[in-house]
Amino acid sequence: MLTTLPFDTDDDHLKEECALFGIFNHPDAAALTVLGLHALQHRGQEASGIVSCNGQHFHAHRALGHVGDTFADPALMRTLKGSAAIGHNRYSTTGDTVLRNVQPLYFEFDFGGFALGHNGNLTNALQLRRQLIRRGSLFQSTTDTETVFHLMAVARGGSILDRIVEALRQVEGAYSFVCLTEGMLIGVRDPNGVRPLVLGKLGESFVLASETCALDIIGATYVRDIEAGELVVIDSSGVHSIRPFASAERRFCIFEYIYFARPDSRIENRSVYQAREQIGAELAREAGVEADIVVPVPDSGVPAAIGYAAQSGIPFGLGIIRNHYVGRTFIEPTDHIRNLGVKLKHNANASILAGKRVILVDDSIVRGTTSTKIVEMVRQAGATEVHMRISSPPTSHSCFYGIDTPEQEKLLAHRYSVEEMAKFIGADSLAFISIDGLYRAMGEKARNPAHPQFCDACFTGDYPIALTDRDQRSTQPELTLMFESRA
Repeated sequence: MLTTLPFDTDDDHLKEECALFGIFNHPDAAALTVLGLHALQHRGQEASGIVSCNGQHFHAHRALGHVGDTFADPALMRTLKGSAAIGHNRYSTTGDTVLRNVQPLYFEFDFGGFALGHNGNLTNALQLRRQLIRRGSLFQSTTDTETVFHLMAVARGGSILDRIVEALRQVEGAYSFVCLTEGMLIGVRDPNGVRPLVLGKLGESFVLASETCALDIIGATYVRDIEAGELVVIDSSGVHSIRPFASAERRFCIFEYIYFARPDSRIENRSVYQAREQIGAELAREAGVEADIVVPVPDSGVPAAIGYAAQSGIPFGLGIIRNHYVGRTFIEPTDHIRNLGVKLKHNANASILAGKRVILVDDSIVRGTTSTKIVEMVRQAGATEVHMRISSPPTSHSCFYGIDTPEQEKLLAHRYSVEEMAKFIGADSLAFISIDGLYRAMGEKARNPAHPQFCDACFTGDYPIALTDRDQRSTQPELTLMFESRA
């Protein structure tokens, strides 16, 4: 008998985040937002939503599921009226996925309607939420994002922008926001610039998006990245830049280049694909091994494997084939079915693996469960040796800035040495790129320990932004209120 208890066949990768898209001054705003969210589907696959505005009235649709399922009905699309819209793809980092947490969120203020989508995580939202509840605020969701609305509601008057700035000056964490009012599209990044946000232009219309691939799909041109700590206002007179926050060290998330972003995107003026190739080449220089073939774990391992093969001179081959039409399955998740789950998504290409010494290239090892199954699968296909090479340093710390990572105790690199990890996954050898090697691949001489050029906390434990809620929970275990990071 089938059940409705899904399990994820790719649950051993870090899950990001969420996707943002917004467009102002275009007659097909909602339809273009759907296309933009399609391009950004990789950033959030649990739910999608759009809020549009025709200058007077707001229209919204939010639902669980993929973009193509949520916005497939032409009659529904006709209800999303207006020349401005924002959209959001969601991947929750904790808690249940329920409709009340799907974004963009929308509230009515005394100054009018206001919609907001969020990518990131507010690290003091629990503290702020408790203070707001004591003042009488009534929360409708369990997302950290809703905290911003309540802070705006109790702000000391002024314009919409004054309220936004006052609210954001009270929050800590990593965030990119897109916001929609009756006459403005607003984008903002946190002072450290941890999460991405880019500005594009389509004719006379302006676009905000998490990645440039969303600009490409609608034919928009890339203008620039929104800078760390910058707030941009797009209205009928154009784009206006405000810098309302104290300056801080730029700490963009380096894992965007390793895994999260689409390889055809440009982020922070870097090609994601080229960055991954360079990481693979540096990995080959640091951790070469005699072998007959370099095989990526698809799809995220492909560019790094190409770079590794080019640098090492070892032939590249598609020794693992991915089935792109599998996400979650509704078969009852028994242990036997879970063990077969990896074969739903990946299958060994025995014709090029048999009798070969194989180098497997992947982007990360989290719990180690998928790596173990893939190594076993490659051996069963006839490989005589299996060497695992990882295009990131060991993931030994949890992320609190909008990425779904397990608790630290469940991270394989936190529990074991590299040699012990190799034994755990069944590989003949295992090597990760070093932290300095990763920085070299990104065009830096090395990581500056006093002033790191990126956020690399999941590798180093060097958290650039205060973790107020985490620290409070460790000192006050009676604080059990948890809420979803909408990412």
